[in-house]
Amino acid sequence: MTRRLFVLERYDRSGDAPAPEAVPIAPTADTRLVAAVHLPADQVVLAFVEGPDAEAVAATAAAADWRVDRLTPATWIHPPQDRR
Repeated sequence: MTRRLFVLERYDRSGDAPAPEAVPIAPTADTRLVAAVHLPADQVVLAFVEGPDAEAVAATAAAADWRVDRLTPATWIHPPQDRR
């Protein structure tokens, strides 16, 4: 199966507060959370998820109770070393 990269954005309206608590997006047969980062200055959480399509990634995020404000296809410029 080919996995494509997607970025989930969740806007955090709490300003410079600590990173919001979030349940990790559990991997499924089709999707995998690669990384998630909190950018407090931009008030956003970015999650990098690999999956077959946007619908599968959105469904996996919803199952983990992640609010998704924006879902965007992305491409790796420099993939993580443990990428499979």
